[in-house]
Amino acid sequence: MTDPTLVRWRLLLGEARDACLGGGQLGAEAAGRDAAMDWLYGRDEDLRRRGVRRQAGNDPSSLTTFDWLDDITRLFPKETIERLQRDAVERYEIHDLVTDPDVLARIEPNPALLKAVLHTKHLMNPQVLRLARRIVEQVVRELMDKLATEVRTAFSGTKVRRPGRLRLARNFDMARTLRANLGRYQPDTGKVVIETPLFFSRTRRHLEQWQVILLVDQSGSMTESVIHSAVTAACLWGLPGVRTHLVAFDTDVVDLTSDVDDPVELLMKVQLGGGTDIARAAAYGAGLVDQPRRAIVVLISDFYEGGDPHRLVRIVRDLVEQGSKVLGLAALDEQANPAYDRELGQRLADAGAYVGAMTPGELASFVAEHVGR
Repeated sequence: MTDPTLVRWRLLLGEARDACLGGGQLGAEAAGRDAAMDWLYGRDEDLRRRGVRRQAGNDPSSLTTFDWLDDITRLFPKETIERLQRDAVERYEIHDLVTDPDVLARIEPNPALLKAVLHTKHLMNPQVLRLARRIVEQVVRELMDKLATEVRTAFSGTKVRRPGRLRLARNFDMARTLRANLGRYQPDTGKVVIETPLFFSRTRRHLEQWQVILLVDQSGSMTESVIHSAVTAACLWGLPGVRTHLVAFDTDVVDLTSDVDDPVELLMKVQLGGGTDIARAAAYGAGLVDQPRRAIVVLISDFYEGGDPHRLVRIVRDLVEQGSKVLGLAALDEQANPAYDRELGQRLADAGAYVGAMTPGELASFVAEHVGR
């Protein structure tokens, strides 16, 4: 039997490294995996230049997309399947993964496929669009379930420093307990004997109405932030003390607030791509503000401004000076890895905005902190 480690190296390096097997041969299952990887990565010119020869992708008898999907589902673990599918739609733009009805009917939804659907839905006929919507619904539902827990935690109430009767570990007030029991310190053991443990009480403070205005750049590079903005807005919708707006923009501005409670429908309406006029969107958002000192304006963009950057900085400065909180987020997604125009980002920071990146949960906590004050 060929060493499994050698087989993995052979699958990684391609047929040019058959020597990895020390004269052995790939078994039937490994050969199937190799063929599936050839079908995808055989079209990669960069790999070819580096000597990783994968030729199956150019073979006239190569697998169809449907066959390939069937094979990788059978041959690889879930994490690997998702990576292969992500490379197929993002690196090699194999669009029939999300436009072929036979493939859509059986494919397992994941975030990479959701992004692909949003980029290609304008190519789909009504039948295919209905099938693609299944991917959007399932992935959004999973994101909603995850974020809803974080939002509930953030808005579940604030600790107040008064004695509480509910003796739960999460409510244990260590500082007050130590102060109250210092007289029972034992020098020989270095310990304090706790006779009377003290606890916080958790109460929900009276919440005055705050506006949260999400302005989302829908250019192609911001797809993940668009998805997470829709989900975040849906989770904030209807919370006590919060009035949520969601606005998408490129060179035009589209107010999607009426669809905030249905993020699937909202995402199906988003049109990714096009230019970017951030200043125009910021001006629209500023016009929505009712009570400046109770408004949080969240501008989600890579800050590569196609409009007037001077106007954008001026609008942000005016918002800050009137007492509104302004967040300039270069990313709103699970990784929160920002990629943005740092020069304009710095100018916005100098104007008083917070500029950086957040996960949806961190944004929810930020909103909860200010709403609960």
